[in-house]
Amino acid sequence: MEPATDLAERCADKVRGLTIPALLHRNATEFADRPALSMLGSDVTYTWRELHDRIAGLARGLSELGLTAGDRMLILMSGRPEHWIADLAATHLGAVPSSLYATLAPGQLRYLAEHSAAKLLVLESPEALARWKPILDSLAEPPRVLVVGGSLQEAAARGAELHRADPSVFEATWRKVVPSQPVTLLYTSGTTGDPKGVVLTHRNVIYQAVALEATVPTPDHTPSLAYLPLAHIAERMLGIYNPIYRAGHVTICPDPAQLLAGLVAVRPVSFFGVPRIWEKMVAGLQAQLAAADPPVRTAVENASALARRVHELRAAKREVPEELAARLRAVDELVLRPLRARRGLDNMLWAGSGAAPIPVEVLRYLAGIGVDVLEVWGMTETTGTATLNTPDDFRTGTVGRVNPGMELKLGEDGEIFVRGPLVCAGYLRPDGGVAPVVDDEGWLATGDVGALDDDGFLTITDRKKELIITSAGKNIAPAQIENLLRAHPLIAQAVAIGDRRPYVVALIVLDEETARARGLADVPVDALAADPAVLAEIGAAVAAANAQLARPEQVKAFRVLPTVWSPVSGELTPTLKLRRRVVQERYADTIDRLYSGAGAGAPRSDGR
Repeated sequence: MEPATDLAERCADKVRGLTIPALLHRNATEFADRPALSMLGSDVTYTWRELHDRIAGLARGLSELGLTAGDRMLILMSGRPEHWIADLAATHLGAVPSSLYATLAPGQLRYLAEHSAAKLLVLESPEALARWKPILDSLAEPPRVLVVGGSLQEAAARGAELHRADPSVFEATWRKVVPSQPVTLLYTSGTTGDPKGVVLTHRNVIYQAVALEATVPTPDHTPSLAYLPLAHIAERMLGIYNPIYRAGHVTICPDPAQLLAGLVAVRPVSFFGVPRIWEKMVAGLQAQLAAADPPVRTAVENASALARRVHELRAAKREVPEELAARLRAVDELVLRPLRARRGLDNMLWAGSGAAPIPVEVLRYLAGIGVDVLEVWGMTETTGTATLNTPDDFRTGTVGRVNPGMELKLGEDGEIFVRGPLVCAGYLRPDGGVAPVVDDEGWLATGDVGALDDDGFLTITDRKKELIITSAGKNIAPAQIENLLRAHPLIAQAVAIGDRRPYVVALIVLDEETARARGLADVPVDALAADPAVLAEIGAAVAAANAQLARPEQVKAFRVLPTVWSPVSGELTPTLKLRRRVVQERYADTIDRLYSGAGAGAPRSDGR
């Protein structure tokens, strides 16, 4: 293994002087006819030359409208080529694009428009413009609006004429962009309080791509599937910047409901899924195998046990006996690979999970079908991953080791501090300046609490501000409890409550899809939450989780809620993190009833 200092120096050397426009120029020159961008279900594919020309034309058009270096431009669009092109056109001008989540409420959109002082706003449709009109009317200096299919195309057509007449203007403009300039502005989803505008530079995002190349060996020019919103740092890295650095081929999946079809069509060599994606995949596999003929089920179970055994040996850095490896190769080809192929995972070299904790049981189940899902950890402020597990160096249940060139330390209370080339430039101030996010020594306080083992693998235990301190003075990490509960396929969300209370209780939200797959297709969600069989299974899941927890951590009472949670309903952020304050305020009466009626005995559901 290459020494950490040598690897960090090699990464720093590769990044030096690079910008996103420079890399796009390289791709359009050296890989002109290679595919760059496609849309699932469409026959249209842009080569790198074609994509570069589209970007150049729109950049000239945006420049004619007054967009210049340092200006902010907001984009509210679904996954579609125009989103990529508009974003990168602004980048080539030295302007700062910022993609917004479609699930934001009008008040949140108004705040972001005002805070960013955006000069331009790019929208997907006239209907989106109608939604924005009251917001725009309320702003002292509203941005100019461009709409896909209308004014955006007009700007692109005008710009294309100008570019054809004099290509040197575009080239001279993008060559003025330097690595320290902002490449994007991403607003954190805000589990509490107002969002913060994280300013990332060209150096940040290219270093992340270089570090990923150095630690996760995958070929250049590989296909990838983009399905998360571009407001999410993971998709921004894996759907825009990393493919530009590696000259890859991105296929846009515009609807998350098409994800399985997209995976089967693209068969990517790498894939990042938030925990809920992997959890639903496991639930689907379990349901499929439960309905399979006994010989098929037995064959998969035996093959999975073998795959998990090899996985555990590799995680422990122990040699896999050749006899065991040969047996796995045989059953993998016959049993497991076809299972993966039906989900588009048969070419997978790296599968990642992040943004929230994932149950270890889910990771072990996936390892049993030959998919090693490796946890990473980071945040928008660290340009995505700050630590990661790699195919050759992983430890299940941890989020891996620190990225090349990055440093990590723990505070006295376990809070994680990081510094290095992936830490963002800072937070955008309302006056257009950038406020630093680090202390005088360059350390970023992440707000996450963790533990390091002797080999440098990091385990995330909780969020610093989300620790439960019971009335008995016990410090409890709610994420650990919630993680164990969510390992059950019937549970979509779980929230552990107990701060300044005598014991822990839980609010539980069902996974409708899993429940309905069990023959309850026509049952409304409120009836599902009261179904005796469902409640009995949830009770067993709570008891199983309690068996793995210390006594003060155990859930003494729970309530299955007759509803579903989403970013639209407000309990989840756009990145599917819990908004604990919203949950606790919205369900205050339910929580109080749990404490007034629950004893200290076996867990039960309070249905009142």
